[in-house]
Amino acid sequence: MSWLSEVQFDAQGLIPAIAQDWQSGQVLMVAWMNTDALKHTVNSRKATYWSRSRQKLWHKGEESGHEQIVHDIRLDCDADVILLKVEQKGGIACHTGRESCFYQQLTEGPEGLQWQPVEPILKDPTEIYR
Repeated sequence: MSWLSEVQFDAQGLIPAIAQDWQSGQVLMVAWMNTDALKHTVNSRKATYWSRSRQKLWHKGEESGHEQIVHDIRLDCDADVILLKVEQKGGIACHTGRESCFYQQLTEGPEGLQWQPVEPILKDPTEIYR
C-alpha cells in the first residue's frame, strides 16, 4: 500500500491541512489539499494547497513571497487531517498581514460575545498583494 492511499480524502477529494510553525508550535493557518497538492508539497518541501475559491493549486507565497518551507508532514489518527510543520518565510501567513490566520479571540463586550482582533498587522496587505 502506498503512503498516499492511506490518506482519507473527503467526497470532494480534499483533506484539511494545518500549517504550524515548526519551532514555536503556533498554528498559522488551515487550508485544503488534494492529491496533487499533497504530492507537490512532499516533493518540493514547499507548502502547496488547493484553492477552493479559484479551483486550482495554490503555492503558498506565490504572490506574497511568504512561502512555507515544510520541515515535517504528519497524518492524524483517522488519516483525515494533514499537519505541516513549516518555516514561515517573512513571518506572515495570513492574507491580512498577520503572523497567523487565528488572530480573532471571542471576548465578552458591552454588547455580549464578540470577535476581537488580538494579533497585530505586521504588514499592510495592500503592500503584499498587488
